[in-house]
Amino acid sequence: MFMVFCSAAGRRIICAARSALWKCAACLASVGIAYCEYLRGALGDMVLGLRLVVLARATIVGLVGIQLTGCLQGAPRNGVPADFASMAQVSGYQDIRIWGDTLTNIPPERLIQLRQQRLKAAKLDPTINPREINALTLSGGGSSGAFGAGILAGWTETGTRPRFDIVTGISTGALIAPFAFLGSAYDPQLTEAFTTVSDKDIFKRISIRGIISTAAFTSNEPLRKMLDKYITDEVIAEVAKEYGKGRRLLIGTTNLDADRPVIWNMGAIAASGRPDSNKLFKEVILASTSIPGVFPPIQFDVTANGKTYEEMHVDGGVTTEVFLMPAGLSLRAVDRKLGMRTTSRLYVIRNGRTTPEFSVTKATLPAIAGKAIGSLIDTQAVGDLYRLYVIAKRDGIDYNVIDIPESFKVESKSPFDNEFMRSLYKTGYQMGRDGVQWKKAPPGYLLE
Repeated sequence: MFMVFCSAAGRRIICAARSALWKCAACLASVGIAYCEYLRGALGDMVLGLRLVVLARATIVGLVGIQLTGCLQGAPRNGVPADFASMAQVSGYQDIRIWGDTLTNIPPERLIQLRQQRLKAAKLDPTINPREINALTLSGGGSSGAFGAGILAGWTETGTRPRFDIVTGISTGALIAPFAFLGSAYDPQLTEAFTTVSDKDIFKRISIRGIISTAAFTSNEPLRKMLDKYITDEVIAEVAKEYGKGRRLLIGTTNLDADRPVIWNMGAIAASGRPDSNKLFKEVILASTSIPGVFPPIQFDVTANGKTYEEMHVDGGVTTEVFLMPAGLSLRAVDRKLGMRTTSRLYVIRNGRTTPEFSVTKATLPAIAGKAIGSLIDTQAVGDLYRLYVIAKRDGIDYNVIDIPESFKVESKSPFDNEFMRSLYKTGYQMGRDGVQWKKAPPGYLLE
């Protein structure tokens, strides 16, 4: 959190205020509480809760006394130089990721390989149709991921849930994505993961010393252990198998150094055959869920220009809430290059609301800043839905989106309130079982 707020300008202000310690402490505490209010109100229902806000207040005030003389400088990093950022590769791997905002065309040989994989797989697997693509994209939203889990499980009950050829996930969507990708057989694991957990299964509080060393208010070690439980070697092996059939599981993170989204090809990682592939697979998911300031960022060792560096990755929702493919890739253009016509459908599960939520804002710095930043994030999410809609229209893709209904009124009392998650899962499950009433356009767009 300190690194988020202490930019060059922020550090100059803090350094100039050394003679006014208590005044500066109160100011930083207000900023910290504003950030906590933002997390509580903006990132789906990933609320920090009153006790954590109080902890944050005490922590910030304590850190001011410890850190002011050093102007809040973090530990030195061996970051990738800007000129080498686009050539950096995770050490030992090739072609497992791409910039999410790149306009560079996908090499033709990769498209040909993908087509050959799908044609070959279709001969042995009747669920694969080379002339049809069903894509699912799952947004962030913290504990509200229970909604998406419920939608998928309920959809299974109707017998109409497709086997998705492409599945993408951001943040909590990254936790859902591997199970959605592998199909309905993994609904029990998905249901358990989003209905039986609570705060203690996701994070734990840490000491002031820990906050200083990790640049985060909590430790995500419990979440790491949860990934070890659910993302097993068997799961990763199944992802690798499906990758060989031309299906794609993609997870989004944010390269904080480059300020750009990164799309990871999880199937390519799983099928790499490297001894550390399973670890990298789970580290990518962990990075996608690492909310800045709340969870520690994930560092990846990368190689560029013959030297080894570190990349810092955080929650994919920092740069985009939902995605389908790199910006420069057009499914219609792919069809033309491959000489075939494909029927494509896109299903977007927004683990949050897309409508404004009214609340009387207190006339305090934390409340005003928190509400404003929260509204900014919500607006970004809606903008991303519009971006996908434009892409769908351009490429002739059938667009479908669903979000948490306004009728859901249960409030979360902690970051991962089990009662809240079970209630939201039940709502999603019912909507899925009754037949999802997909919206054909993003919020506020009037179809002719």
